[in-house]
Amino acid sequence: MQRLYDFLRRHPTGVDSFWAALLFGVSLLEVANSGLSSTATRLIAVPSVIAMSAVVALRRKWTVPMFWLAVGTGVYQLLTRTDPHTGDFGMLIILYTVAASADVSRRLSRAAFGIGLTASPLYFLRFHVDRGATGDNIIGALFAVVPFALAWVLGDSVRTRRAYYAQLVERNQRLEKEREAQAKAAVTTERARIARELHDVVAHNVSVMVVQADGAAYVMDVAPEQAKEALQTISGTGRQALAEMRRLLGVLRTGEPQESEDYVPQPDVEQIEVLVEQVRAAGLTVDFQVEGAPRRLPSGVELTAYRIVQEALTNTRKHGGPEASASVRLVYFDDGLGLLVEDDGRGAAHELYEDGGADGAGHGLIGMRERIGMVGGTLDAGPRPGGGFRISALLPLKKR
Repeated sequence: MQRLYDFLRRHPTGVDSFWAALLFGVSLLEVANSGLSSTATRLIAVPSVIAMSAVVALRRKWTVPMFWLAVGTGVYQLLTRTDPHTGDFGMLIILYTVAASADVSRRLSRAAFGIGLTASPLYFLRFHVDRGATGDNIIGALFAVVPFALAWVLGDSVRTRRAYYAQLVERNQRLEKEREAQAKAAVTTERARIARELHDVVAHNVSVMVVQADGAAYVMDVAPEQAKEALQTISGTGRQALAEMRRLLGVLRTGEPQESEDYVPQPDVEQIEVLVEQVRAAGLTVDFQVEGAPRRLPSGVELTAYRIVQEALTNTRKHGGPEASASVRLVYFDDGLGLLVEDDGRGAAHELYEDGGADGAGHGLIGMRERIGMVGGTLDAGPRPGGGFRISALLPLKKR
């Protein structure tokens, strides 16, 4: 049954043609069996039967032309004094179709309503008038208007309901597209965040491991104890890097931090001092100062501060040279946190801190700017006038 219903919905003209053929047959029999009409009168009525059947068959395919064909047929019946027949029911059908069709303008729909209201009294006065009873004529004319008015009102309500449903569908599609766009943006943002985290973890810890490994190889024969300490540092740094990477990969797989014995909480400002000690153990001289009253800050600000200091010290080890030293200064303001990381080394090449570099380098500073932007802060990075490199950042407590 459902397949039949779907088939009929896909072929509306075929359905209308069936009803038109049925209407044509009934109307033709009615005209042929009319005992009060002459043969000539019956023949004159045949074109109106054919025309109204065509109106019903093609009403949805060519709505406007079929409406005017129905109007012309009505005028033809009035002029030829053709008696009403069952085929005239097509006038109500085409009036409903005009009112219900979204392809027909509102102006034409209202015009059709006016024509329908005019045509019905004309038909009544032409064929059913009682010359002796004026009141009956008026009541009869009013009753003749009712079917046309109901047909138009029903069609117009269907048109309104269809338009409302189309708006709901369109709105639902638009909301679905917006949700998809928001989901894609969220995925992109999360990927960028995890990429920054992986870069910071890998770049810092691997650079520490490389420095310690070089030092251990250099003193392996002359100072075995120092080599052993360096290897222990490499081992500890490697485990820390693996633990942080497991945490990030756990977020990638499930979207939530993994609670396990290897879980490492996100770094904060308090751990910057531990970071400095780790860098000092790797052979870089670092001066660390804190100004103002330390206090808890929003987690995003604390993580951003830690990662900036981590990346800055990593860059010093990579680009500052063997004799470079650095200084880290944290300043607690009433409305934010200030960071200043400087070194007296050779400094990074210009292309490494301008637009990321044509060779693909400089991703650390790009990550810094992205992190700063996420918390609404400002970043200034570049060579110092007296040599070396300088990174200055201001992290507000609230986004601007």
